[in-house]
Amino acid sequence: MNPSEPCATRTMMQQMKVCVVVPTYNNGGTLRDVVERVLGFCDDVVVVDDGCTDGSAEVLKGFGGRITVVGYGRNRGKGYALKRGFEKAKQMGFDHAITIDSDGQHFPEDIPLFVNALEQHNGALIVGSRNLNQENMPGQNTFANKFSNFWFRVQTGLDLPDTQTGYRLYPLRSLPCLGWLTSRYEAELELLVLSAWRGLDLVPIKINVFYPKGEARVSHFRPFWDFFRISVLNTVLCLFAIVYGWPSRLIHKILRRKTA
Repeated sequence: MNPSEPCATRTMMQQMKVCVVVPTYNNGGTLRDVVERVLGFCDDVVVVDDGCTDGSAEVLKGFGGRITVVGYGRNRGKGYALKRGFEKAKQMGFDHAITIDSDGQHFPEDIPLFVNALEQHNGALIVGSRNLNQENMPGQNTFANKFSNFWFRVQTGLDLPDTQTGYRLYPLRSLPCLGWLTSRYEAELELLVLSAWRGLDLVPIKINVFYPKGEARVSHFRPFWDFFRISVLNTVLCLFAIVYGWPSRLIHKILRRKTA
């Protein structure tokens, strides 16, 4: 079956129990388009309203029963939104969840790439990798990602081209607890490191990305504070890597060799 066709992708996602989780916070200008395009490939979409105040809730109501909405009263951060989305996905019986940002930077048309990668690497965490050198890529994003990539290598011994991307496919049943250290933006990095320590295969795939000029796309990345929080998290993770992370990876590697 060729997953490049929307109908084939939809069928494969149902067979492999894959849904799409869309965390959103005040991205009303791009939210409708993102969700509509996701629905072109997947019937099972969970949108997490992370305390939106910009009318996003009305946009979501317009989809009626075509999507599942998880909402709560106030903004709690992307990590918390993902946690709630994963919990809902597991309650609905899904084994995997593709996460995609609602600000318009990701292409829902790349969903088949994740489905194809899952078919080849069952049980892996599939990580979308952006071209950090392309036109319109914000310089602050490029620097933060390279900084994060370096410390991820120190903490896990693994190389990933993009540790900051929010476009991923998660194996829900084998994920570590999300939000152990943080519930904000940098929780995705924490989840990546903890998954590596747990012995999960991390498989990067190339994805497209779009950073439009103007006011259509709303980014909640705060250069100073988010970089500061990422730095604090990396410091903590480096300490835990010595006493837990590296030994844990070694144990998992030995066990996998014995069972191979």
